[in-house]
Amino acid sequence: MSEDDVTTYVTPLVRRLAQQQGIDLASVTGTGVGGRIRKEDVLQAAEAAKAAPAAAAPAAPAAPAAPTLEVSPLRGTTQPMSRLRKVLAERAVASMQQTAQLTTVVKVDVTAVAAFRSSVQKDFVAATGGKLSFLPFFVLAAAEALQAFPVINATVDGTDIVYPATENLSIAVDTERGLLTPVLRDAGSKSLADISREIADLAARTRDNKLKPDELAGGTFTVTNTGSRGALFDTPVVFLPQSAILGTGAVVKEPGVVSVGGTDAIGIRSYVYLALSYDHRIVDGADAARFLGAVKARLEAADFTPQLGI
Repeated sequence: MSEDDVTTYVTPLVRRLAQQQGIDLASVTGTGVGGRIRKEDVLQAAEAAKAAPAAAAPAAPAAPAAPTLEVSPLRGTTQPMSRLRKVLAERAVASMQQTAQLTTVVKVDVTAVAAFRSSVQKDFVAATGGKLSFLPFFVLAAAEALQAFPVINATVDGTDIVYPATENLSIAVDTERGLLTPVLRDAGSKSLADISREIADLAARTRDNKLKPDELAGGTFTVTNTGSRGALFDTPVVFLPQSAILGTGAVVKEPGVVSVGGTDAIGIRSYVYLALSYDHRIVDGADAARFLGAVKARLEAADFTPQLGI
């Protein structure tokens, strides 16, 4: 039936109903006298359109395939501990037996840090040759807080508490041989660029077994980036003679409550969990909370322009 024929065979009421239902009258067969299209014909065509097979709609994108894990050749075997593994095992057991360890965790909104990092990333890469990750921000904030709360940076010597004059941060590095902790010295005096560059250098030389022995000694506090493998947080073990270790989890986006014009609203925020394990013989829970509170406040303020270092 042509468009002219349709115009002849429908009333204004039927035409308006077809427009409301989204029905093309040229596709409707009239059942009225002389082939006239009636209201019932339009409604029937609308019902038929609603009942069309779902297969006619565009197919949803297929979910990505799960990664295939390779079966380790160690499965079903017995292997002797490496020398490094023996040392780590002995130190871990000794530390747990000789100290009273406790862990405190805070959740930090690092949305402002993420925005600052994105805004300077291009210039940072051009100036240093490497990307700016979240880790240097955590390290710098921790080093500054250690200066204000030195008991977290302290060691026990018999019945004395020794407060070091510098903040020498051991940075945990995962290697094929085991966990090693090269030392970033005097971290509180360094810029973000310095910290980023030195951590990258220490990690690379640690994995290539090119560190000097003294680069693994003298740490006063440890930072372990457990989030590098996706963990939200853990309860890291303090290794003697240090009194504390900070675990930094993965930075993840979540819905969060924000204030907009004095009214609470839900927004997408970037969060990280920071877990501080400490020796309860000299560090009280209040000390740990004050230290973590200072780190949290520093990161949430995200005023790092003076410390960028490029």
